[in-house]
Amino acid sequence: MAVAYKGEFIAKKLPAKDTIIKLDPSKPIDRRLINGPLRKAENAGAATPATSTDTVPATPVGNDTSRLDTGRLGGKLPLSPDSDTTQKDPNGLESEVKAHAEDTIIIDNERNMMHLYGKARVSYEGTELDAEYIRVDRNKHLIFASGRISPKTRRYIGRPIIKQDKDKPAYADSILFDYKTKKAKVFNPASEQDGNFISGGQAKKLNETEVAYRNVIFSTCNEPFPDTHFGIVITKGIGEKKRIISGPAFLEIANVPLPLAIPFGFFPKPDARTSGVILPTFGEDQRLGFFIRNLGYYIALNDHIDFTNNASLYSKGSYELSTAARYLKRYKYQGNLTLSYSSHKYGLPGDPPQKTFNISWTHSQDPNANPGNTFSASVNAGSSSFYQNSPAGQGYSLQQLTQNNMRSSISYGKTWAGTPFNLTVGLGHSQEISAKRVTLDLPTIAFNMSTLSPFDKKDRVGEQKWYQKITVGYSMQAQNRLDNIPESQLFTKETLTRRMKNGMQHQIPIGLSLNILKYFQFNTSANYTERWYLQTIRKRYDRNDPNVSPGTPVTDTVTGFSRAGEYNLSAGFSTKVYSIASFKGKLRAIRHVMTPSISFNYKPDFADPSYGYYRDVVSEASIPFNYTSQRYSIYEQSVYGGPSAGRSAGIGFNLDNTIDAKIRPKSTDTSNTDKKISILQGLSLNTFYNFAADSLRLSPLTFSGHTGLFNQKVNISFNGSLNPYTIVGRDSISNGAITRYARQTNRFTWQDGRFPLLTSFNVSMSGSLNSTSFNPKRQQQPPPNTLQNMSPQQAQRLAQINSDPGAYIDFNVPWNISFSYNFTYNNQVTSTNTTNTLMISGDVSITPKWKIQYSTNYDLKAMQLSSATSFAIYRDLHCWDLSIQWLPFGYYKSYNVTIKVKSTILQDLKLTKRNDYSSNRYFGGGF
Repeated sequence: MAVAYKGEFIAKKLPAKDTIIKLDPSKPIDRRLINGPLRKAENAGAATPATSTDTVPATPVGNDTSRLDTGRLGGKLPLSPDSDTTQKDPNGLESEVKAHAEDTIIIDNERNMMHLYGKARVSYEGTELDAEYIRVDRNKHLIFASGRISPKTRRYIGRPIIKQDKDKPAYADSILFDYKTKKAKVFNPASEQDGNFISGGQAKKLNETEVAYRNVIFSTCNEPFPDTHFGIVITKGIGEKKRIISGPAFLEIANVPLPLAIPFGFFPKPDARTSGVILPTFGEDQRLGFFIRNLGYYIALNDHIDFTNNASLYSKGSYELSTAARYLKRYKYQGNLTLSYSSHKYGLPGDPPQKTFNISWTHSQDPNANPGNTFSASVNAGSSSFYQNSPAGQGYSLQQLTQNNMRSSISYGKTWAGTPFNLTVGLGHSQEISAKRVTLDLPTIAFNMSTLSPFDKKDRVGEQKWYQKITVGYSMQAQNRLDNIPESQLFTKETLTRRMKNGMQHQIPIGLSLNILKYFQFNTSANYTERWYLQTIRKRYDRNDPNVSPGTPVTDTVTGFSRAGEYNLSAGFSTKVYSIASFKGKLRAIRHVMTPSISFNYKPDFADPSYGYYRDVVSEASIPFNYTSQRYSIYEQSVYGGPSAGRSAGIGFNLDNTIDAKIRPKSTDTSNTDKKISILQGLSLNTFYNFAADSLRLSPLTFSGHTGLFNQKVNISFNGSLNPYTIVGRDSISNGAITRYARQTNRFTWQDGRFPLLTSFNVSMSGSLNSTSFNPKRQQQPPPNTLQNMSPQQAQRLAQINSDPGAYIDFNVPWNISFSYNFTYNNQVTSTNTTNTLMISGDVSITPKWKIQYSTNYDLKAMQLSSATSFAIYRDLHCWDLSIQWLPFGYYKSYNVTIKVKSTILQDLKLTKRNDYSSNRYFGGGF
């Protein structure tokens, strides 16, 4: 409905949203709302005057309907005779007031008032007000808004919502707003700003930046009447843009006042990240004593970078220090860097402390930020005992405590547009925790040229000639490596000068692919590889050295440039064979596709003395030792190795199989399209017959395959090896004991009527299922936000989740389950061994507020659970979280109970009860 009030009140139909809130009659403020001020008129032409129970005194409309203009949605409202839309009243409004109501609009020309009923909206100079009832008083420049009690549900509906300029919307039970001075009085307000929620009491807007509060709750709960909140009741206070300065205030938890009060206070209301102190936790460790853990200070430099500094102190002299930096530049890059150092006294008094450190860095770059250039980093390096000595710093993460490897990689890539060339430079790190040995790549360089056709023309017309299909490529890799170095020797002069391995490898592949007789694919290739090194090895026997056992050669490193080249040739044919079996009924057909290929391969024997790549070491004969001889490669300890020994000239055979089925559509399927089901996605058989070998010419027959079940939700893969030669067992005597060993003969098993021996077999099955996996409608929804299009707030939240995965629990998914099954079999004739394990992890929502997570490994061979079995229980308490982590048995047997506030600004406000694994019987503490 559109109405006009003297050319200044203009009502337009605008979208408006309703709000619903349930009132509590036991609360005085709610009773006042229930009893007034709105009463819907019994007839179309009258409005009931407001009663004295209104939270804001309202000007009565009166019972004289002759002075009122009324109208309803769809009707026509007559304008006042003296209304003039072309001239502006000097005492009128500076801008027009736009008004809208879905039910009724009443204009009182005598009192210069307007009443709007039913999803009403008033807009004026950037201020928007929605409510079930709105009254506009032109004489006093006041707008009053309130909701009403629904006669059906008896709930308070149409709660006022006010939004001014770029401020966040504020909710209230009733609002009185002066549209000329922009001042407002709000009863039972509810507003939020970056995790700070203000509700209850009264608020009065004094100017653009200040608001006066009375009896409001400054809390962490986002409900207008919080029941489970942790908050502070401010009896009187002034709120500014970034802070609240209060008079008397007291603490309240779940509507229960506590005897903790302050005469005045200062409460921040940050609209951005703000620096501040991080509250610590207190407790006792069985081995380290009493502690103050994670006492820190948060530094917010700007919107792009911040630092979190933490320290943990123990009464027996141990300490832990860490600093973590997060940085983010939208559409450019983001990352996290953490530096940690610890000193622990786990030994006897007077023993030196165990000092450890760790560096963790992740960096990712938006691929569109700098086209042609990429940079990424994933670093996790430090002392091998860091995670075992500092379990609390990692939140007692079972994954961190049980890991045996740490790996790092830093990579920079460059691609030249319009050329086939690209460059990659990287740094790598691999560390075996149990053995305390480190491998470093400093650095690794790769320069590649994609394959091109040198004899083809860019302006060629017509089909390619056979020589124009020849392709040539090039790749170069260079590497400097410290291989398998003990941690204690990593940064010594001897290691850096004598144990550094370096080398460069060049590869040139040449290929040709042709179609022959329409159904056959002919492929031929020649590959050349050359390696450059700055050191080689020599071996010798030294029987005079007491540190070398008899019969063991001594290896010397010889510096100087050395090159080694090798090549191989291959040619082969391949085709596809299709077979289809048709059926009647629901199964329409089964298709089997075989792809056989036969190839001829040739490689010379690079162990021939003429090449100089291999040498023989012969010991001197002396009593009581006989002479020994050994052939070795002078490049066997190099980063890329050396040319392989042995001449090869033979035929290779490969057969690949796929099996698919087609199912007729259901009668309800309007598309009438057959459904394709993959029965076997791949089954490969491989072997090679070497004519140049003097014996055992046929290589073992290897096979592998994979498929998927339940619409590819469960993946199955398997592989194995069959030995075609007869293997016999023999006995030998060594040191007075009989030792059993296996010997392979040059006789095929089928010559004795036996099937080739299965020497190895592995089958694995894995899958991940949840309640949405079987709901096609949900699968058709658009994918969630990605790293490329997420907002800074989402990226900040993701960084928090990554640092504390337990902080985020998705209660919207009723259940999840991930499983992995693995079976391995190895047969050495003299002995066989098998492994048979099952891993299960997932979660289930018992109710919309309860969720249980679990993870375990089960050894089917030993019939026992792994010691890494863990359970977690989460309870959503709206404004609070309750979590219980439990490792019921094993080396890391422990439990942890935590209740904490959800709000990010109060995330360190938590209560924890923990029994660490260091307190169990393995450490002498009992459990």
